[in-house]
Amino acid sequence: MYFASDNWAGAADEIAESLRQHSGGFSPAYGESDLDKRLEERFNELFEREVAVFFVGTGTAANSLALSATNRPGGFVLCHREAHLIEDECGAPEFFTSGARLAPIDGAHGKLDLQRLREGLERFDPNFVHHGQPMAVSLTQATEVGTVYSCEELQAIADLTHSFGLPLHMDGARFANAMVRLGVTPAEMTWKSGIDILSFGGTKNGCWCAEALVFMNPERAKQLPFIRKRAAQLFSKTRFIAAQFHAYLDDDLWISLAKHANSMADELGERLNQFSNLRVAWKCQSNELFVTMPKQLAKRLLDQGARFYPWPVPAEFAPKLAAGDGLYRLVTSFATEREQIDQLVAAIEASSKPTS
Repeated sequence: MYFASDNWAGAADEIAESLRQHSGGFSPAYGESDLDKRLEERFNELFEREVAVFFVGTGTAANSLALSATNRPGGFVLCHREAHLIEDECGAPEFFTSGARLAPIDGAHGKLDLQRLREGLERFDPNFVHHGQPMAVSLTQATEVGTVYSCEELQAIADLTHSFGLPLHMDGARFANAMVRLGVTPAEMTWKSGIDILSFGGTKNGCWCAEALVFMNPERAKQLPFIRKRAAQLFSKTRFIAAQFHAYLDDDLWISLAKHANSMADELGERLNQFSNLRVAWKCQSNELFVTMPKQLAKRLLDQGARFYPWPVPAEFAPKLAAGDGLYRLVTSFATEREQIDQLVAAIEASSKPTS
């Protein structure tokens, strides 16, 4: 009953096999191998244009280095109040940008509210040095609460961001889950919708440890080789990240893995909605499901070995939470099996029965 995070899942068999196949012999280091070069071309094909791609080891590194490339003195990055950048990266964006700050923007269901974003951008007077200056806008796709921006929503945010002369960054830790839910291509969900820089995640969707930083315009990335090296993210044996991504992208493995994770989340939501004491808090649009349940029930499930996390209640949802209930996140992955859902449902049924 592992629903704590897709980070808990291991690696897909195809990716593990690719690592094994490329583990022997000798190959140029620091991204100069034939395998690395072929993968760079593969990313060009994937995004239907020439891009600049840089492999790193973690999503935090990808996000932080992306923002470092947009840095300005006294810089601010505008992002959602609940974004991973603010809540879960331990100050890494501020550290790697040498002190840039994060300006939180509100918005329902984990999405930036367009009017509030405009207000946030307009509060910076270019002639008033004391406030600092905006340097980028960042959004998360899929969001921290499992919702997904449509391409039209992305374009609206991009148009506003670009009107202020700023780049738009996408934290795509669950990029594949969002993309398959929308039924669009990587190009359509990025540069065709106005995204300038992408943190392309693979680790949550079956890779062992593989993240990529993708610049839709390579001219923006001229300093990234030095920024990545300075941040200790230039691995000598980058072929092992390349080997993962080759298997990940071959035969659309990454798409099938994400579709499975999403379908398991859909099924889990349908099964949980059968209970009167549980409620899916909002529509599941990726592989993250948020439910309300009595805190005592959650404790009993955790005591029986179920794994999921209590979740901070978004401000707009707080009035809807019943007394004694908590909000909990359950995440499915490429490795989730129907038997795990059956086991959780059976545990809920047993735990919900009144004791004599």
